[in-house]
Amino acid sequence: MAGSTGARLPMQGGLPPGAALTGAVLEIACDESGFSGTNLLDPATPVIVHASVDLSRDEAADLIRTLRSGFRFSPDEVKSRQFLRRREAAEAVDWFLSALRGRAYVHLVDKEFFLATRVVDLLLAEPSYEAGTRLAGDRRPAATALHRAGRAAGPDWAVFLAAVVEMLRTKRRDRADDRSVERFFAARDALRRHVGDDTRAGAVLDALDPARVAEVRARLYAGDRTIPPPLEPLLPALAETVLHWSAGRRRVLVIHDEQSALTEDRLRRLQAALAAGDPAGPSPLAGLVMTDSRDDPRVQAADLLAGVARRMPGIPGDGPLRPLLSPPAGPDPDAVGVTAEQEPA
Repeated sequence: MAGSTGARLPMQGGLPPGAALTGAVLEIACDESGFSGTNLLDPATPVIVHASVDLSRDEAADLIRTLRSGFRFSPDEVKSRQFLRRREAAEAVDWFLSALRGRAYVHLVDKEFFLATRVVDLLLAEPSYEAGTRLAGDRRPAATALHRAGRAAGPDWAVFLAAVVEMLRTKRRDRADDRSVERFFAARDALRRHVGDDTRAGAVLDALDPARVAEVRARLYAGDRTIPPPLEPLLPALAETVLHWSAGRRRVLVIHDEQSALTEDRLRRLQAALAAGDPAGPSPLAGLVMTDSRDDPRVQAADLLAGVARRMPGIPGDGPLRPLLSPPAGPDPDAVGVTAEQEPA
């Protein structure tokens, strides 16, 4: 058994690049914090953070070595949970974030807002791997209006989101007695009554059609791979990371800690979607290689950055994290609730 010998299982997923990468190619290392699978309404992890660094192995190793000196960390990895508990944490965090300025990027996804984008992108439009990214920006105002009105509506918003998750979760379900679409529309109707005079959010809710929604769910049940995994925020977060580093002028090769969500088929579809903006050119996503964070100090640095960002008490407007942040994937910067109390001791 692998556990008794210390052997590791082969990496799963990924999208190895072609034999020859031509043109400008940037290699970045990525990891996430706050990934909770399809449990998107866990109050302990309201935000998923996807962090990336543009460092060489030697640069990342020097950075980790400097952080480890003076701290008693695991010989394999430095973890943010340990890091932030130290008495000297504030000073060390400031140094760490300053060292990464211009060499790192942090993408935040508010999970409630992600579900609002799923309602608009998958249930009102033709589902595609552009969903939830800047490539579907024309639909962002509708999702923003729904999210803002929903949050103001009180408990019916939470009931509506739970109904969205129940309906879009297709695994381990007794489909013979599946009334999730009916429960979704009952929750929609209750929320609609509370939205009231918000015409934009009301228009989104009114546009939801039972036949159309049932069709999308049937396609999910049938395993239609053209529809992106509906409860998986990591793929649009990865897309935004690639688009940031590409900046429209270079391809990006991603080195990523192992994630079961990043299958070859999904990554190929995402690669094609990212190329849609420039059909004549190659996709900005050159490929994605899985690794173990214990083997790559660059991924350790990205992992630490993601954990620090998720556990900081709020997003400081003028703090050291701000230069590394994306615009929050939510309706406004104040809507992203990164809190310090998100991981058990």
